[in-house]
Amino acid sequence: MRIRANTRRGFTLVEVLVALAVIAIALTAVMRNFGQSIDTASALRERTIALWVAQNRLAMHYAARDWPTPDTTDGTTDMAGREWRWRELVVTTPDADVRRVEIEVRAAPDREAAARLVGFLSRPVNAP
Repeated sequence: MRIRANTRRGFTLVEVLVALAVIAIALTAVMRNFGQSIDTASALRERTIALWVAQNRLAMHYAARDWPTPDTTDGTTDMAGREWRWRELVVTTPDADVRRVEIEVRAAPDREAAARLVGFLSRPVNAP
């Protein structure tokens, strides 16, 4: 009488559970990385658009050849499908023919500034 050995062997339940646990841990790390990448891309997009808003404000002064009075001005601008809040501070400089313009842009009033830009305007020839 011959005893036939069972040559087929499968995975045990413990081996399958360990493999699933390793895969679950790896997938969790991958998903967290994707989430961080999405957050980073979103923040970069917001900062880039806010900088464009600030650059547009400064470019408007250059194009209009403005000589703004030293003051603080607030306003809103629509860009990329949303409203941006900007604050513009114009201050004098030691040179009487140059004004410093500081522009700060926020996505919402209660949020930190997404962009800050400093520029200088020279007195136009016809300005007093």
